[in-house]
Amino acid sequence: MNNMVDMALRRIVIREGSDFQYIYLVERDGHRGFPIVIGTNEARELHRVVTRAEVGRPLTHQLALSIVEGLESEVVRCDIVGMHNNTYFAHLVLRSPNEPEGEIEVDARPSDAIALAMRAGAPIRVVEQVLEEVRTDSTQADPLPDEDEDGEAAPDDDEDA
Repeated sequence: MNNMVDMALRRIVIREGSDFQYIYLVERDGHRGFPIVIGTNEARELHRVVTRAEVGRPLTHQLALSIVEGLESEVVRCDIVGMHNNTYFAHLVLRSPNEPEGEIEVDARPSDAIALAMRAGAPIRVVEQVLEEVRTDSTQADPLPDEDEDGEAAPDDDEDA
């Protein structure tokens, strides 16, 4: 596979009343980064993961991870593998004892793959070529979690995502 770069979720921007939210990924050992537009449900899930918020019953990403684990498999990583017409493409990489090849790549939206990888404690990577194409090199984004005085993670209302 192409050269892969380890990334970290740096920022979640949730704008009330908007259908489009943003996440910002940054290079773990560098200064390059880029935003991804995601849906509100995925942004809220990532916010729950980052803040370790508990919910009474499993939501979609918790259910998906429970299914993977129930099948005696594990989430290995999220790979962002391409971009076409301003749409990112990702693979959720799983490992199953029943798979003779070892790893299974499942096509996924980056927001879903990132949410599952983060919930499983698995790394996020991006193809070097994609990072070079979309990088913003902005390191001004605060690291997560961005907490208010009550210890609650505060949604970001910046206009510059």
